[in-house]
Amino acid sequence: MTGTVGRYAPSPTGPLHLGNLRTALLCWLHARAGGGSLLVRMDDLDSPRNRPGAAERILEDLRWLGLDWEGEVVVQSARGEQYQDAFELLGEAGSTFPCRCSRRDIETAPGVPDPRFPTPRYPGTCRPENSPPAFSLDEPVAWRFQVADETLEFRDGILGPRRANLADYPGDFVIRRKDGIFAYQLASVVDDGLLGVTDVVRGADLADSTARQIALFRALGYPVPRFWHVPLMTDAAGMKLSKRDGADSLNTLRAEGRSPAEIVGMLGSSLGLCPAGARRDAHALLRDLRPDFLGRLAASV
Repeated sequence: MTGTVGRYAPSPTGPLHLGNLRTALLCWLHARAGGGSLLVRMDDLDSPRNRPGAAERILEDLRWLGLDWEGEVVVQSARGEQYQDAFELLGEAGSTFPCRCSRRDIETAPGVPDPRFPTPRYPGTCRPENSPPAFSLDEPVAWRFQVADETLEFRDGILGPRRANLADYPGDFVIRRKDGIFAYQLASVVDDGLLGVTDVVRGADLADSTARQIALFRALGYPVPRFWHVPLMTDAAGMKLSKRDGADSLNTLRAEGRSPAEIVGMLGSSLGLCPAGARRDAHALLRDLRPDFLGRLAASV
């Protein structure tokens, strides 16, 4: 694939709500406006949260909305070998270490919590230089990526210039959980790197993952893609839409008799891409856009 290579990566934890659909639409529009291709990846590694039939329903909803993609759907649960290879490569480079700390251990460590950060910062308890006690062979441990004390500077296509020092926050982060599941940060980077993704378009709630993922891209020798963190869709009270809270799903809207053109028009108008009340199918909306529309979004929302 040449040109822009984007991806949409839903989790099969329930039906898509309007916020999920808006991000999917923006992923598709950005890839197509750049004359490129779009991949779909099913982020199903966190198996306890998956719901039967959700993956199939998500794909059917995307097709119904008029969003297409290239190639077979990438299913993370079938890619354990690729993640293991990357995990071993990081281990050989001395970039990982086992960690026995529980969430409570971290929350009650000296200096934690820190009011500057939204979640507890890992204090480095099990870092090799801190001489942690020996581990039992049968003791479940998480594996962390050991971060460097350096400032990462990058530019988000919507949020603008960003900088972060991972040693300040969040500290060394988990790449394989105690239950053996590879963490989102590692799996996402491996997939994007191996599949040649050039542009990551996703919700602004994932912006804090960017610095961690850039560190992993560099450690694994992959090109770093461009990042675009799009505004989250909110309800009338200004709260983020959530599957857990029962936000309107496409199932509900379809049952009400809404057409794909109505849904696309609603999503497009919420971002100023078309007039309020307009009906647009995805291709019609695409024809009205400039190739750089996504970068101009920051000024309008």
